[in-house]
Amino acid sequence: MAMVQAVTRQADSLAQFDYSPAAKRVLARKPALFINNEWVRSTHGATLVVEDPSTGKEVGRIVDASDADVDRAVAAARTAFDDGRWSNLPPNKRERIINKLADLIEAHAAEFAELEAIDVGKPVGFASVVDIPASVDHLRYMAGWASKLGGEVMDPQSLPRGTVFSYVAREPVGVAAQIVPWNFPLIMATLKISPALAAGCTLILKPAEQTSLTALRLADFVAEAGFPPGVINVVTGNGHTAGDRLVKHPDVDKIAFTGSTEVGKLINRNATGTLKRVTLELGGKSPVIVMPDANVEEAAPGAAGAIFFNSGQICIAGSRLFVHRSIFDRVIEGVAATTGFWKPRPSLDPQAHMGPLVSKEQKDKVMGYIAAGKRDGASIAIGGDAPAADGYYVNPTILVNVKANMSVVREEIFGPVVVAQRFDDLDEVAKAANDSCYGLAAGIWTKDLKTMHRLASKLKAGTVWGNCHAVIDPALPFGGYKQSGFGREQARQGIESYTELKSVIIQL
Repeated sequence: MAMVQAVTRQADSLAQFDYSPAAKRVLARKPALFINNEWVRSTHGATLVVEDPSTGKEVGRIVDASDADVDRAVAAARTAFDDGRWSNLPPNKRERIINKLADLIEAHAAEFAELEAIDVGKPVGFASVVDIPASVDHLRYMAGWASKLGGEVMDPQSLPRGTVFSYVAREPVGVAAQIVPWNFPLIMATLKISPALAAGCTLILKPAEQTSLTALRLADFVAEAGFPPGVINVVTGNGHTAGDRLVKHPDVDKIAFTGSTEVGKLINRNATGTLKRVTLELGGKSPVIVMPDANVEEAAPGAAGAIFFNSGQICIAGSRLFVHRSIFDRVIEGVAATTGFWKPRPSLDPQAHMGPLVSKEQKDKVMGYIAAGKRDGASIAIGGDAPAADGYYVNPTILVNVKANMSVVREEIFGPVVVAQRFDDLDEVAKAANDSCYGLAAGIWTKDLKTMHRLASKLKAGTVWGNCHAVIDPALPFGGYKQSGFGREQARQGIESYTELKSVIIQL
């Protein structure tokens, strides 16, 4: 009886909070697509379930777009690009319109944060201070590039000076199809659309089928911000149908995808049929390295945040923890001590720091990895289980006594699970950290600046953090080595990926 009562109390503590009237209105809307600045019905009426991961229950429906729906969206974007209604606008006008969209998101920040929490399962407090401000920042940063992107005049090296006039022009690539993941829906959407818009492209945004609410709400403000019809189109649906149709569509010039390495490889293969420009930001298995001189009181909670933030559902999660043998036990104890802070709660609980995983499929996958780790000989230092509740919760988990060939060490789990390993010297840990098909990010904790630079230069990763983790800024390029993708997003490199270069030589 006592055990039953304890389970009941735990389940009660995971009861979801009530939705606001604004969120209820969004969830109650009839499924529709946003094409040519209008809400339109699907050609076949198929829909997908919107689920709250905190409860496991259906809370709404979205369109599962047909091929004809996708074709209509692409046609709208193609016409809008070809007639120059967006690309031929003065750059400062494009900049003002993009900034207006940022203003509208900011004005409805609380609503966007709540929708993100309901849809993804992330704590509404984190969505309020991370997701929504970051989304606004991406738009505002890239808006500024609209009036600063240009070509250059260059003299040929093989002709006498003054005999020709030659220059290199930078032009928008055309129609972009942008396919975003479910872990940070609004951030990923704005990260994708902002450089495309600033460069003068038109686009079709396909949010993840699991988490489309904020992309659809974003579309409500497109016309109000001043975008001409066809510049931004939002199509919801399954990746293997709507996403695949976009990738293969002959009128799409550029694909930008963030998601799993497996799907990224498939997209890259399918895009070669028309030699589309492709940017891929894919999976990761990021190492976090704690050197013997590190401040354990800072490094341990830092390492915990690196893996437990967003329930570990983040491509840059610090899922491989390497700690010098001399301080290994202290760091593991310190990480374990934070798990009370990271205890799963419903996404709308104002006290929540970690919510559920996004779906039953994802929960089952994570629990399967934990079981595989135990079968392979790993030990659970803490966690390894799931709370008794209807939602898709998994407790923060630390696995120790792992070996390099285990699936929990080699494969991306995408959940609140960290594998911890000992090391003895810098060269050894650099080799172990690089022993992965991924190369997205890495973290180093040390007081020694020389060690920091030496180790950073050895790590095969697109981003390396020192004494911090997951610091992302729109002004810094982001992307990965190896099977973590290719191309860079954000910064100047991010907007340049939406352009083509044209050399012009005129004889005088």
